Amino acid sequence: MSERYTAGEMMTVTASRALKNRQSCFVGIGLPSEAANLARLTHAPDVVLIYESGTLETKPNVLPLSIGDGELCETALTTVSVPEMFRYWVQGGRIDIGFLGAAQIDRFANLNTTLIGDYENPKVRLPGGGGAPEMAICTGEIFITLKHSKRTFVEAVDFVTTVGFGRDGKARDDVPNIGAGPTRVITDLCVMQPDPQTHELMVTSLHRGVSRDEVIEATGWAIRFSADLATTAEPDDHELKTLRELKARTAKHHSGS
Repeated sequence: MSERYTAGEMMTVTASRALKNRQSCFVGIGLPSEAANLARLTHAPDVVLIYESGTLETKPNVLPLSIGDGELCETALTTVSVPEMFRYWVQGGRIDIGFLGAAQIDRFANLNTTLIGDYENPKVRLPGGGGAPEMAICTGEIFITLKHSKRTFVEAVDFVTTVGFGRDGKARDDVPNIGAGPTRVITDLCVMQPDPQTHELMVTSLHRGVSRDEVIEATGWAIRFSADLATTAEPDDHELKTLRELKARTAKHHSGS
């Protein structure tokens, strides 16, 4: 990785670039919020950011600590109830992109945020699905952002909280009125996309300075690489400056300074 930027900045900028101007985006807290707001502050000023708490077209000056952060409501075009958010906006198919993370992801892009281990006697219980299962079905596309490790990238998730393409890669085949599902997975090492035929995730772009062996070592299945493997474009100075200023404002704001 370059000395000019960190692996985390590379991941955030790459995720940001995946968003297009005027798209509607259902945003999560953390890296998805970083990426979506960076897009709004750079190449996609009219991207419509929607948070689970019901804030529509919000334009926060600092990154929120949670979906209930007052900054979201104060800077939103309007705020609707959570039932309306899910029934009308999410289930109604009115959102183009949803950003998701997870504790585990498998080769068919199924996500686990429920538990680690056996269902009856788990090693760890996790927060659960929240709105992610509905998002994965009803939004146009899903972008997944995760740090790359064998602990997270497993051959088969312990529990399917949020369906990607099912245990066999065919869960979305011939199903009407369903979104495209996960169309890209953005990590600190690479970008993955589903194979058009099998829906198994494969690496389509390596971040500069990352080798195939590093990705293989960090993945819990025999990962495949696209025949047209690309090198991910590096962050430019404007993107890095904007991201760092956003994070600095956020840190100052939430520290009470």
